[in-house]
Amino acid sequence: MQRPVQITFHDFSLTEPVEAEIRAKAAKLETYYDNILGCKVVVEAPVHHHHKGGPFKVRIELAVPGNDLVVNHKDDEELSVAIREAFHAMRRQLEDYVRQRRGFVKTHEETPQARIAKLESDKGYGFLETADGREVYFHRNSVLHDDFERLTIGMQVRFAEEQGQDGPQASTVTIVGKHHG
Repeated sequence: MQRPVQITFHDFSLTEPVEAEIRAKAAKLETYYDNILGCKVVVEAPVHHHHKGGPFKVRIELAVPGNDLVVNHKDDEELSVAIREAFHAMRRQLEDYVRQRRGFVKTHEETPQARIAKLESDKGYGFLETADGREVYFHRNSVLHDDFERLTIGMQVRFAEEQGQDGPQASTVTIVGKHHG
């Protein structure tokens, strides 16, 4: 990493094991892409708490050439789960970025669209129905811009598909027509 990892904690104190865990996970991202410019991690917790009983919010900003990759993850239970899941989502975004940079993803093609077919909001996942009638699994961490809570059945989305352990899954999901600035 060209710049040292920046870690910021809000509303609770940083412990050495948690800082070490974050630094190790940030360093591991370099195994997927060796030209990372910088990484910022912000961890927020409820006021007056002691690493248990969230909600914990973890935001990771990864600077790469020509882009900033951002993950926002929230876990209601444990800090270690929030950190693990946020870095897992960042790894998937970084892998997508690397595939695109290496030309494995055709950037001139329109991203495929689908509609939300099933939504298990309380469990953090759902299924898309593609134009050809296939079902594609997605997890809340795959939904960009922290928009999982905005999703509704029938909503049109764009997605990037990859093969998961149990079949096709969406690595990124974006609401159609939503502009971010």
